[in-house]
Amino acid sequence: MQQLTDSEKARFQRNLLLPNFGEEGQVKLRDSKVLVVGAGGLGSPAAFYLTAAGVGHIGIMDYDVVDLSNLQRQILHTTNDIGRQKTQSAHEKLQALNPDAQIRVYPFALTPQNALDIISDYDFVVDATDNLDAKFLINDACVLAAKPFAHGGILAFEGQAMTYVPGHACLRCLYGQKPEKGTYQTTAQVGVLGAIAGNIGTIQATEAVKYLTGVGELLTDKFLRFDGFTLSFFKMNIRHSAHCPVCGDAPTIKSLTDSHP
Repeated sequence: MQQLTDSEKARFQRNLLLPNFGEEGQVKLRDSKVLVVGAGGLGSPAAFYLTAAGVGHIGIMDYDVVDLSNLQRQILHTTNDIGRQKTQSAHEKLQALNPDAQIRVYPFALTPQNALDIISDYDFVVDATDNLDAKFLINDACVLAAKPFAHGGILAFEGQAMTYVPGHACLRCLYGQKPEKGTYQTTAQVGVLGAIAGNIGTIQATEAVKYLTGVGELLTDKFLRFDGFTLSFFKMNIRHSAHCPVCGDAPTIKSLTDSHP
């Protein structure tokens, strides 16, 4: 194990004091690779805290540009970034936070054609997207590639999170098929309190750090719902479904084009 430098020991001192973490855990983070898909409301706090924690290699994927309406919740970006690529803005902020971090950007969308190639390079994926098409694509790609990921979603005053690790329940074990468009609400329709994104994004970052270091209990086979209006958490168990179309005993989704034409 390559030891930490004096600078790293000083930067991550509070991490090193944690029970069962220490220098070994910090080295694991330094050698790990995390892909954050989405540099918006969820991706902003997740990427900030992963970089601050010392994850050595971080990928940021987002095809969009910064809009004025993003700034209410997407804290990676500032007013001066309006009109710029979100990945470019994110790269600058994260590199300034930790110059030793290796930040790789993907200024385009995750698709059925590129998902497996990109995800295969990473140890953990953070689903920081804002639409169900992308969320189910990430789920299916991670299941097929045997990659763990942290799911997150926000709407109005509510948020949700779960963590997939191969062999455990995935998003389709919970929901089955993706809901039809028009049967669910979106943040563009009902809004979202910006701080809710911070709550869920930091949970996703926490899950990534715990997985990479082997510390703590993960949200595997569990679904966490957060109600910011009443400031309450609800956690329920999820069972791995033998009938799941992607991770069940007889999966019907064997490639991403099967479910995402």
